Amino acid sequence: MNWKLAGMAVAAALALPAQAQQSGEAVYKSICFACHATGAANAPKLGDAKAWTPLIKEGQAVLTAHAWVGVRGMPPKGGNPNMSLEDFSKAVAYMANSAGGKWKDPDPKMLAAIQAEEKKRIADLAKKK
Repeated sequence: MNWKLAGMAVAAALALPAQAQQSGEAVYKSICFACHATGAANAPKLGDAKAWTPLIKEGQAVLTAHAWVGVRGMPPKGGNPNMSLEDFSKAVAYMANSAGGKWKDPDPKMLAAIQAEEKKRIADLAKKK
């Protein structure tokens, strides 16, 4: 093993921004599993098609935006204020797909649609106050 190269690789990894992009599965395993593996606060469990089917029918942009803002027992951003919308969206897609969804990781067009839905959701919640 080339220890100099290994050391350089570790140094490069440590120099990455704290909010480096992650896979949906990685985000799920590091944050979402706390509730979505156990069903805490009535969170739909990973792979539970019965619970996820009506949510999947809402559509990727709507479901992701509502979850991002916070819905039912779920806090905004899944309780992680430092999470990026892109990473969050990948985790939602990963969970939806585990239950039969056919969602892709968000591209710029999908992220824009999610942000538009987020604005609508915030406006709707403000009206209800």
